[in-house]
Amino acid sequence: MAHTAPRPRFDQPASAGHRIAAPRPRRPLITAALAAAASIAVLLTGVTPAVAEPSVTEIEKQIDTAWNKLEPVIEQYNATHEDLVAKQKQADGLAKQLQPLQLQVDLAMGKVGQFAARTYMGNTTSAVNAILSSGSPTQLTDQLELLAHFAKEQRNDVQAAMDLRDQLAAKKAPLDALIAQLAKTDAELAVKKKQINAEVDRLQALRVKVGGNGDGNFRLGLCPTEYTGGKQLTVAKFACAQIGKRYVWGADGPDTYDCSGLMLAAWAKVGVSLPHNAARQYNTMRHVSRSQLQPGDLVFYNGLAHVGMYVGGGFVVHAPHTGDHVRMKKIDDGSIVGYGRPD
Repeated sequence: MAHTAPRPRFDQPASAGHRIAAPRPRRPLITAALAAAASIAVLLTGVTPAVAEPSVTEIEKQIDTAWNKLEPVIEQYNATHEDLVAKQKQADGLAKQLQPLQLQVDLAMGKVGQFAARTYMGNTTSAVNAILSSGSPTQLTDQLELLAHFAKEQRNDVQAAMDLRDQLAAKKAPLDALIAQLAKTDAELAVKKKQINAEVDRLQALRVKVGGNGDGNFRLGLCPTEYTGGKQLTVAKFACAQIGKRYVWGADGPDTYDCSGLMLAAWAKVGVSLPHNAARQYNTMRHVSRSQLQPGDLVFYNGLAHVGMYVGGGFVVHAPHTGDHVRMKKIDDGSIVGYGRPD
């Protein structure tokens, strides 16, 4: 009778010759099944697990962060555009200065052209032959001197025309270079303007989505709060009168403004010219301390990328950003770089 070896028990260690594989864990199979079930549910119902929408506060924070990055780009655009306008005026001035010289060159070259045409047609040659083939030796000598004088005058005319031409070319070279630079800058600005507009539109769409299109509390109190008199008061009163008007980047009034454009327009009321750029405004005026602030003084923020006007009582008037309006705010609402007073 054949002897059958006893079957190993799972609660006892197996011998070396009879090792039993441990049961494979079933968790991966369960996970896969759950995932498949979830996928089927999505296909059947069209519903995906809910993801929390960002809050209004979070979106406003995103907008503010993006705007703080965009505002320096806008201010740089304003500065470059201002340079472009100034250089265009310079180019127009140079062209006007060159007009008399251009006229002289045209006249001289016309005279030389007429001489060349006569020579080509044989008129000059016929005149020379007539002189050389008639008269006595004394007359011939006189005629040769006349011919030499005639030739010298023509050479002088040609040389004078060439000198004028070279002089005009030398004076036009900077103008031509400037015009080429203007064309390049203008093209770059067109691209930059398109990029800025796209970003402004994106931020505005976000702002409208969360209802952050600028609340109506544009005026927080008396504006200006202090009446000091003089041009400072005139400037401050002008800025206060613009409260509620829309922000539009690159604008300097009368119906829309950006931050530096509002300062430019206000100080222009008292005959003070400011550049359309916050950083340049800061660099063109006398700096004052916080304790010296008067209505009409300028307060600079965001690394000189933003500017507002102090109107007294701890308030400034400024044009904040796209989708908003000229409004009052507390002076410490933002990272202050410094204070300035145009003269």
